[in-house]
Amino acid sequence: MSIDTPSLSELPDPPPGKTGWPWTEQSDVLPETQPDGTSWPKISIVTPSYNQGEFVKETIRSVLLQGYPNLEYIVVDGVSTDETVSTLEKYDSWIDDWVSEPDRGQSHAINKGFRKASGVILGWLNSDDYLAPDALRHMAGAFHRAGSEVGAIVGVGHKINRTGEIVYTPDISEPSFEAFLDWMGEGNFMQPACFFRRQAWKECGPLREDLKYPMDVDLWLKIAREYDFGRVDETIAYAYEHEGAKTTGERPRMRAETIKLIVEHGGREVAWRELDRMAEDLADAHQKIDYIKSTSLYRYVIGPLYRAFWRE
Repeated sequence: MSIDTPSLSELPDPPPGKTGWPWTEQSDVLPETQPDGTSWPKISIVTPSYNQGEFVKETIRSVLLQGYPNLEYIVVDGVSTDETVSTLEKYDSWIDDWVSEPDRGQSHAINKGFRKASGVILGWLNSDDYLAPDALRHMAGAFHRAGSEVGAIVGVGHKINRTGEIVYTPDISEPSFEAFLDWMGEGNFMQPACFFRRQAWKECGPLREDLKYPMDVDLWLKIAREYDFGRVDETIAYAYEHEGAKTTGERPRMRAETIKLIVEHGGREVAWRELDRMAEDLADAHQKIDYIKSTSLYRYVIGPLYRAFWRE
């Protein structure tokens, strides 16, 4: 068994009371070659990290215990002040590269990681997400079967609460540019459940550092202009819903920035529909005004959209 495929007995012991995947269970170690005799493609995973010490052990173990024989794992930490760095030190022997240094935010950290990556298949896994068992086997097989016109592949991803209960599972049957324009409707998927070819990243990346929230949506839209998206039906990843997550605690601003991004990609009609969705549950015009004021929607959505795109 190589250092790239550690066993449970080699890794640090799980915290007290933690059982199951990826604490006391692991994926089967894959043979050195695929069933047809070809080598497994090198997969590079980047984890951007900042003060998610509560979750990062699970993130790391879910990657290392995939049993995947051609894995590159890179962690880019933004000088966390919690237990993250001590965790990285404990798992140092199995992480190909990690740093803890100041950065300009999540997108910058991910871009830094991918500049170091050498895999032909890429993906990023946030430090409060984790991979499902056999996720990399499923993804490698899907890319092996797909033609070069497929630039990215989406699997099943679940959003879960702190007790591990699934609270949301998006179901995008046909991932495409048109579907992604309706990201806040029925066109979304869980980001950690998507992997993409290195060539697609070279042509469509890096992530925009001026975007705080929908930098992934921007990348999917760019890739979808140049490549097809594939699908696998297996569960690939889980993402925690918690108060410290951006998509949970800062939802109004996230929706505002996403609407603006959709307009930039030519989806003005979709953007207007999303604005209508945001007011559908309000009974009358006075409630709509109160809602706009209370959530800062005018400041962060309607005003900027008007000034940037509709004033002419």
